[in-house]
Amino acid sequence: MPTAIAEFHPAVRAWFERRFDAPSRAQELGWPVIGAANEQPGFDVLLCAPTGSGKTLAAFMWAINGLVLEAERGLLRDEVSVLYVSPLKALANDIRLNLEEPLNGVRETGAESKLDLSHIRAGLRTGDTSASERAAMLRRPPHILVTTPESLFILLTSPKFREKLASVRHVIVDELHALAGNKRGAHLTLTLERLERFVTGRGQPRPNRIGLSATLNPIEKLAEFLAGYKVDPRADSAAPQPRPVKIVRADDRVRTMDLEVLSPGPDLGPLATHQHWDAMYDEVARLIGEHRTTLVFALSRRTAERVALNLQKRLGTDAVMAHHGSLARAERLLAEQRLKRGELKAIVATASLELGIDVGAVDLVCQLDSPKSISAAIQRVGRSGHSLGATPKGRFFAMTTDDLLECGAAVRAIRAGNLDEVEIPMGCLDIVAQQIVAIAAEEDEISEAELLAMLRSAYNFVDLDAAKLRHLLEQLSAEMPERVMGAAPKIFLDRVNGRVRPRRSARLSVITSGGTIPEAGNYDVVIESEGRKVGDVEEDFAQESSRGDVFSLGSMPWQIQRISRGRLMVEAAPGMAPTLPFWVTEAGGRSQALSSEISELRHQVWKRIEASGSEAAVEWLTNECAMSERAATQAVDYVRRGVEALGAIPDAKTVVVERFFDGLGGTQIVIHTPFGNVEMGELDELHCRANHDETM
Repeated sequence: MPTAIAEFHPAVRAWFERRFDAPSRAQELGWPVIGAANEQPGFDVLLCAPTGSGKTLAAFMWAINGLVLEAERGLLRDEVSVLYVSPLKALANDIRLNLEEPLNGVRETGAESKLDLSHIRAGLRTGDTSASERAAMLRRPPHILVTTPESLFILLTSPKFREKLASVRHVIVDELHALAGNKRGAHLTLTLERLERFVTGRGQPRPNRIGLSATLNPIEKLAEFLAGYKVDPRADSAAPQPRPVKIVRADDRVRTMDLEVLSPGPDLGPLATHQHWDAMYDEVARLIGEHRTTLVFALSRRTAERVALNLQKRLGTDAVMAHHGSLARAERLLAEQRLKRGELKAIVATASLELGIDVGAVDLVCQLDSPKSISAAIQRVGRSGHSLGATPKGRFFAMTTDDLLECGAAVRAIRAGNLDEVEIPMGCLDIVAQQIVAIAAEEDEISEAELLAMLRSAYNFVDLDAAKLRHLLEQLSAEMPERVMGAAPKIFLDRVNGRVRPRRSARLSVITSGGTIPEAGNYDVVIESEGRKVGDVEEDFAQESSRGDVFSLGSMPWQIQRISRGRLMVEAAPGMAPTLPFWVTEAGGRSQALSSEISELRHQVWKRIEASGSEAAVEWLTNECAMSERAATQAVDYVRRGVEALGAIPDAKTVVVERFFDGLGGTQIVIHTPFGNVEMGELDELHCRANHDETM
């Protein structure tokens, strides 16, 4: 064993050596740095490693080790020592269950040497936690608390439970890459700053932060996002200083992946026909039959339901289940556990299984259509080969000619180690406003200077200035007409002395309205005879439905018995042909990095067509993008016909505008761009060519 494992307590070391042959690379590299941060607080740690590399255990081992040492010395107290923050409730529950194994193992090895470690506890606190569990947790808090960003926000605002957080020493933030690029991450950074102010205000050292992430680019920006800044509230002109953070990269060795791009059925076109879908179902079913367990990823919940139903027809109703965010937690957990136990052959999922939820060993991942981003492709394929030394195996199924190029570009980017660049939202005054009310509620009174320093300590708000803050505070404290529902001010602003105080409704507003996840307003789907919720559907779908209609949810047909306010009362309808529900605006756009890869791929293909002909381009695509020869031939032909028709290849500097006339003589315009999720302000210095009409 390396020196790092030798530094753990004998009970911890004994359990690990019995359970594993050797530490993973993430553990070998991460343990010394995390251990140093624990022994000499003063810097944070960002551990970057692929899915299935053991990085979560790498973070938890030193925390467990510290609790064991405290128990041995008789210093273990009923207080939260370690916070684990996960972006998904299901992932948080999964981590809690996985924590039981090392904790139980350490208890057993400790008992062998007459060391009682039975009092070390882990607990889960999310929106699904029952009232009785919350009350028990308040009476006797766990030493390791597993939670979500939204639940941590509420816990920190709760007068009773926040006292249990006064001794937090370590904060582990998992799947950091899933938080950094959205407002949930911005919200969390301010919550962590509030936690730090509360802990240090009680005379305790600042909790060190351990971030766990798949690789994003640039990784240095992600590290700054985790650690934040030092800001002196007494020095108005002093520039914020980045807090020290050490980056541990366990991904520098490119992980080999078995990848292939497939296009079964007839030649692809601009739209997928029934023949294309049937050929895809047949090929996916064949692959599922050849592997023990398979994850199939779709771009939308509707597609996931459709694919699961069609695969059930080929493999049996007990072989495949759907998994997505509109299914009830119990239904998703059932699918996860059945796959883990080997009772299912496959799960058809959306991004709901993209993160590290434990579904056991997965042999194969099938991606239907383009993954829309390089990171999603890596994350999803990485769910297979989820054991040390195993090779992730992924198959990309292109359904149109555009998908074919996107899938090929994604595979090429993965092989080259090119990654999406994280775009961290800055400013976000709606998040600031929400957190200001929470800060006022917990502080009773705070100066504008202290408030500004706390807000600027978070990466997303480092550019906030006193003028913007004052303007926001004036808006938050302004009296609104009584006819405006819910617009009563939540804070008092003392403009003369620069002080902020909460109003009576501040705390209730924070607890009931915190977070950045919008209310969907969907209809719950409830089994009438059991009173059990199985999921939800879009409000528009529910209102368009009628009694007696049969629809699919969770790859199971349900017949509507009646429609009540906010609920569809249903009963199982096995054997009946269901329709598919729909959910609005669920499919995401293509990332800028993948869009750039597509443009580059088109240029490279055309370059080889011009230089050596189509056959050379086909051979290059099969080698470079893992395409079958048939798929590569279609891709080359698509690029060639596009250039011949348009006279140019759309890229970051070229937008091609095509005009044509339909059968009725009407003018039609098609704008060809590869931009993906690009902001309009970024479309500068573009050279636009108008095909057929230079003056368009």
